[in-house]
Amino acid sequence: MSERLLTVRDLRVHFPVKKGLMSRTVGRVKAVDGVSFHLDQGETLGIVGESGCGKTTTGQAVLMLTPPTSGEVEFKGRPVAGLSRSRMRAMRREMQVIFQDPYSSLNPRLTVNSILSDPLEVHGLHPGERAGRIAFLLEKVGLTPEQGRRYPHEFSGGQRQRIGIARALALNPQLIIADEPVSALDVSIQAQIINLLIDLQAEFQLSYIVIAHDLAVVEHLCDRVAVMYLGKIVETGTYSDIYNDPKHPYTQALLSAVPVPDPDSPRHRIILGGDVPSPLNPPPGCNFHPRCPKCLGHCHQAEPALVDVQSGHLVACHLYP
Repeated sequence: MSERLLTVRDLRVHFPVKKGLMSRTVGRVKAVDGVSFHLDQGETLGIVGESGCGKTTTGQAVLMLTPPTSGEVEFKGRPVAGLSRSRMRAMRREMQVIFQDPYSSLNPRLTVNSILSDPLEVHGLHPGERAGRIAFLLEKVGLTPEQGRRYPHEFSGGQRQRIGIARALALNPQLIIADEPVSALDVSIQAQIINLLIDLQAEFQLSYIVIAHDLAVVEHLCDRVAVMYLGKIVETGTYSDIYNDPKHPYTQALLSAVPVPDPDSPRHRIILGGDVPSPLNPPPGCNFHPRCPKCLGHCHQAEPALVDVQSGHLVACHLYP
């Protein structure tokens, strides 16, 4: 049985909205509103949903880049919140991030060698060992040590993302949070980066949280999937649960938009009406009910609990009491 690496319980991130000369708080944006999940060693969890649903904020809160309003985050059985600066720095060696945009996430004034050297210097790797470590990292992501003397603008988008992956690997982490790692890349390059992540996971026994809006991306990476809508997880289960037997109407709509290789294959596209409600003023009851094609009479009154409908397949929907 795999070791439990990360546990998140009832995580909430609410941003105050201030107004007036006195900066009085007039409301709160509920970006993440009661999210719970876990991740085992060597496992990949995909967090998917539309833009603005709270995926990225969840990842930032796990890393403590955005302070949670409430809830618990445990890494290897130890609470992450409240650690001293030195202990947080030590923990950050084991928790790294791959950013979405390979263009803005790299300092254009630094060479690749300098970019990869920064985390090694911060965490005290001996100067004599850095050059060898940087060459090793570049080779592992499909680049050459000679390319380390170049600047980011001299690389393609896919190569820049490889540099970002190398930077995330620099300190031998156990957990990597990949925030939309291929969304800014051409389709032909996306498959190469996904395959690279899979190979690195097998070699280094990495655990991933992959944040994406496209279910087709996480299909090839993830063991389990959590579907988020308006700050909450509405369905979670294994890859097979989500792709072969989706329960929540929102998950069904997302899957209906995934392209299929055969253009003549019969399919039913589910078009959701309206816009995603504001997290500043979410709807009462089930927050999906204004757009749900299967809305019941009491959906606008009572918020559904996340219940186990089949051996770890959890759904928050009044269709499944």
